[in-house]
Amino acid sequence: MKIDNDLTRMLGIEYPIIQGAYAWEGYGTSKIAVPVSEAGGLGIITAIAFKTAEDFREDIKKAMSLTDKPLAVNYSVLYGTEFTHEYYSEYVKAAIEEGIKIVFTSSYDGTPIGKEVKKEGCTWIHKCATLKHAVSIAGKGVDALAIVGVEGAGNKTNEQTTTLINITNARKMITDIPLIAVGGIADAYGFAAALAMGASGVYMGTAFMATKEFQGPDDLLNPIINQSMTDPAYTTRALTTDPGVFHSQAAGVIDSVPDVKEFIESLVKGAKNRFEEIKGWGLTD
Repeated sequence: MKIDNDLTRMLGIEYPIIQGAYAWEGYGTSKIAVPVSEAGGLGIITAIAFKTAEDFREDIKKAMSLTDKPLAVNYSVLYGTEFTHEYYSEYVKAAIEEGIKIVFTSSYDGTPIGKEVKKEGCTWIHKCATLKHAVSIAGKGVDALAIVGVEGAGNKTNEQTTTLINITNARKMITDIPLIAVGGIADAYGFAAALAMGASGVYMGTAFMATKEFQGPDDLLNPIINQSMTDPAYTTRALTTDPGVFHSQAAGVIDSVPDVKEFIESLVKGAKNRFEEIKGWGLTD
C-alpha cells in the first residue's frame, strides 16, 4: 500500500510521514533516519547535532550506504546564536556533495540556504511556527511548508496557534505547495486528521523518539510513554512560551515502544480504516 499525493511524489517516498529533526548529539543521525526512510517515510539527519561538517558528512555517507531510499537533512537557523546561515555553509556543501536532494530549514528565515540548495536541484522545505511566517516564506521559493502548532515541542511564541488552526487556515492562504502538519500528532487518528484538514503529510518528533531505533535513555523515554494527561506540567505545555516538559503533547497517545516499521504501518493502516469508517457515515448531497 502506498499513499499517492503531491508530497509523496515530490519527495519520492511511500508515505507522507516525516521524522522530526533532533538537535542533540547522538540522536539526529542516521541511526533513526535510515529506519524511517527504509520503512517508507522520510528520515532526517540534523546538522546541528554534529560538532563539525566533516562528522555530518561521514554520517550522511553512512546513511547512503545503508539505504537507497530518499533521505533529508535539516539546518536549524537560530536567531541571535552562532547557528546562522554562514555557520552552516560547510554543512550545506557536504550534504550537496554527498547527494542529498531534500533539505529542511527551520526556525529563522532559511531563504539563503534554500536558494543555494535549489540551485543544486534540491527540494527545499521550511518549518516555521506561525501562519504569518508561513505566508511570508511561501513567497520565497520554498517547495513545501511544515507548520508547527503549539502542541509541538520546543520554545513557543505568543503568535502560535494550534495544529488544527494552522492547517485549516494555511490551506486557504497557501494553495500552491504542500503543507505538512507538525505538533501533537503521534497515532493514526492524528495522521488521518491532518490529511483531512488539508495537510499533505505529517512531521513527528516525539512519536519517533518512542521507537526502538531511537535508542533513547529511560529518563527520556519513560516520561513519554507514561505521561499522565492530568499532569499540570503537561496540560499547560501548549499554553506557555516556557518549554516546561521536554516532549510534546503527542505523548498523550503514546503508550508503547514499537519499532519504526511497525509504527509507520500502524499509522497508514489506521488512517485507511478511519477513512473507511467516514465513508460509512452515510453522507449525502
